[in-house]
Amino acid sequence: MSPGLYVHVPFCRSKCPYCAFYSIPSPSLIPIWLDSLKKEVSLYSGQFEPFDSLYVGGGTPTLLETGILADLIKHLFTHFDFTPDTEVTVEANPCDLTDEKTGALRDLGINRVNVGVQSFDDRVLSFLGRRHRVKEINGALNHLRRLGFENVGIDLIYGFKEQDLKDWRNTLYNALSFQPEHISCYQLTFEKKTVFGRLRDKGQIEPLMESEEAAYFLTTSQHLEDNGYIHYEISNFAKNKACRSRHNQKYWRHIPTLGLGPSAHSFDGKKRWWNVRSIKRYCAAVEKGRPPVEGWEDLTEEQLWLETLSLGLRTSTGIDLRAVSRIPQSDAALSNLQASGLVKVIDGRIIPTREGFLVADQLPVCFFEGV
Repeated sequence: MSPGLYVHVPFCRSKCPYCAFYSIPSPSLIPIWLDSLKKEVSLYSGQFEPFDSLYVGGGTPTLLETGILADLIKHLFTHFDFTPDTEVTVEANPCDLTDEKTGALRDLGINRVNVGVQSFDDRVLSFLGRRHRVKEINGALNHLRRLGFENVGIDLIYGFKEQDLKDWRNTLYNALSFQPEHISCYQLTFEKKTVFGRLRDKGQIEPLMESEEAAYFLTTSQHLEDNGYIHYEISNFAKNKACRSRHNQKYWRHIPTLGLGPSAHSFDGKKRWWNVRSIKRYCAAVEKGRPPVEGWEDLTEEQLWLETLSLGLRTSTGIDLRAVSRIPQSDAALSNLQASGLVKVIDGRIIPTREGFLVADQLPVCFFEGV
């Protein structure tokens, strides 16, 4: 399969208290970041087969002025090869999706927009530190449809004390009213070095109990599947197979991806590497004509195999039965998992059930230790 290209835009107007992705509220650095990104592109020219997905993430890519975003897209398509049907995704903040900006995205050849909605409840949006409110969400999604976008994704966050299941069901109801092609539902995590992570450590924010987390997850999966969506990865739902994120599937299937920009990760099939998490260090490295790489690992066949198990069992395509055949107790473990209702076997593949998704991180372990 064709490789994918990821570009990290490390700028936001403000930092959300739960976000662990690298971003800074320093738009004055955008010009030197873009200049360095162009130079990083030249370091990888000719090293990858034509890409069939381009994902511009962040940060907040739609914070970029239209001219800068156009310059970026043009440079990528000039110096890399892309297939004719390339999926071009840009992450967007609802506040940025004016008619003018939305039209500009369309004119740049962007054919998929992923909107950071997070909630359809103003109270919850305030708790999450989001700048937008429901009014801006509705306007943004309407702009996208009116200007011809036929592949729209919505990101949502659930699972914290300031929200109850009734609130969450209402957010799902509102999301479905726009009939997005893709919905991602992420459980709130309290990452280290984030505001929420520090508040949790101080006891000022209380995470949900495991049983409560399970209730949110199962409710989400059941509700979206009842409304025609395919639950194709733990956190991801698509209207149909064609609407699954082409780019994100590459990470789960060990397909090569090139990541550009500070903190971006890359994989060539055997080696994985990641860039420095600092715009200034990133720019300094590129100015010296060297890749801004902070670390790397050469994966052994054993590591790749173990990753195949752990990644595959997070998706609705599962893993090939032959992938566990080398494990002596695999037959017994598989029988136990089936009896427990955690997996099923279809056409020679081990597929997690909804309940299996709930404990996906433990499924590979079960083949080695039993259920």
